[in-house]
Amino acid sequence: MIFVGTFGIVLVVLTTTLHYEVLRVLSAGLPLVRMRARAKLIVVILAAFLAHAAEILLYAAAIYLLVRYWGAGRLGGSNAPSLTLCLYFSAETYTSLGYGDIVPDGELRLLAGMETLNGLLLIGWSASYIYIAMERFWNDEDKANASPPEQRVTASDAPRAPRR
Repeated sequence: MIFVGTFGIVLVVLTTTLHYEVLRVLSAGLPLVRMRARAKLIVVILAAFLAHAAEILLYAAAIYLLVRYWGAGRLGGSNAPSLTLCLYFSAETYTSLGYGDIVPDGELRLLAGMETLNGLLLIGWSASYIYIAMERFWNDEDKANASPPEQRVTASDAPRAPRR
């Protein structure tokens, strides 16, 4: 149990770091790119999707290794699940979809619980980031489309009469 728990903590750190780096690169790079706000938003969503897919893949690989080589339980009644079965289970667990068609057994249940909690946190982080990015892109687009402010003449700007 301690081994699987340690494996889970390492995965939480790895996936959180990966997610942070993807969002950091987006935050630093997108303001420098000249493209429409809609296109930037699509880039953000695709990058978040790819980050989640990579994180699911990390968990799937860990589940595969834990079941196949370290005997940390069974997945769906099998001691030797395929990598695609592990990937399907990981996606189902990470997103907390939970069909229940594949059930972990033994110590692997701890990792499944950790993956669900980690997935919920990272999906929530992505959702809040996408909202903030959307708000920023819309504000930038509104500023770009706004008409220039009217020139107001103040007393200091008014032409002065020559001195005599």
